[in-house]
Amino acid sequence: MKLLKYMLIFIPISFIAEFVMHVSPSIMFILAALSIVPLAGLMGEATEEISFYSGPKIGGFLNGTFGNATELIISFFALKEGLFDVVKSSIAGSVIGNILLVLGASMLAGGLKHKTQTFNKKVVEVSSSMLLFAVVGLCVPALFTHTVDPTLLNTRYEGLSIIVAIVMLSIYILSLIFSFFTHKDIYTVSNQEEGSAKWTLKKAISILVIATVLVAIESEFLVSGIESITSSLGLSEFFVGIILIPIIGNAAEHSTSVVMAMKNKMDVALEIAIGSSLQIILFVAPVLIFLSLLFTPMSIVFNEFELIGLIVAVLIANRVSNDGESNWLEGVQLLAVYLIVAASFFIL
Repeated sequence: MKLLKYMLIFIPISFIAEFVMHVSPSIMFILAALSIVPLAGLMGEATEEISFYSGPKIGGFLNGTFGNATELIISFFALKEGLFDVVKSSIAGSVIGNILLVLGASMLAGGLKHKTQTFNKKVVEVSSSMLLFAVVGLCVPALFTHTVDPTLLNTRYEGLSIIVAIVMLSIYILSLIFSFFTHKDIYTVSNQEEGSAKWTLKKAISILVIATVLVAIESEFLVSGIESITSSLGLSEFFVGIILIPIIGNAAEHSTSVVMAMKNKMDVALEIAIGSSLQIILFVAPVLIFLSLLFTPMSIVFNEFELIGLIVAVLIANRVSNDGESNWLEGVQLLAVYLIVAASFFIL
């Protein structure tokens, strides 16, 4: 942790490099990446402190929300530039990364330290059904495009995207009512925290908010240099959108979930990984559809490769988490699927 605190020096350095020295995008990419690492550590520590006061459900929800704020900001600027394919691939990549990479790394790290870990099975069942609904919500518009006259898409498909976005956002709001009010007893079963908080609640929230704002700014610096870095490495924009941007934009969530698993707090780790995926599909994606109306309307159609990746991720995640227990081998399985998916997108 001391090393991470020393790395905070890269934050002012990156600001000076961007606004004073106007260095090349490639250098900004490196400086921003070095800045995000300690900020991710601060977000993880702040979220852990908040969970002492609020329990794992709200702690994980806050981390997912603040982590996805970065994704939303990055996508908003991409929308202004008309980069719809990058926006949609980053949405799909965030979900795939959270379910396979983050959850897999958490189960692996936690399993190596604690052998077998348990979590609230009822919560996972609710989240799994929501994930299946979310994926169906993304698949139906894509199938629709193959069954209608292409000339109708320009005049009618915008309306379909808006309707789907409204339905998905409504389901998200209802899921919050379900988990925080009408069925909150389901989520309090595992509300057993060891140890005590080192920070006050006010301090923890303040640090989380400040770190999130800085992560969003640094992510913008980093994204501006991705094209320069990847062009020299020969990577496709599709690979950048679905693999690199989600990993970079959600770095805080990734590290926090792994840390929570190593502390044997799998309920928080699952809430971060699966809850964040639900937020991306049911909240971030619809909001981006509405925001695109301010510029050029964006459809909610995902291509076949993205949909296949989403379906595979949801199915394998349901399979390894339906027994209420996890171990390091299940983590390896999730990571293996992610590597296969990433390799497939790499060669496209």
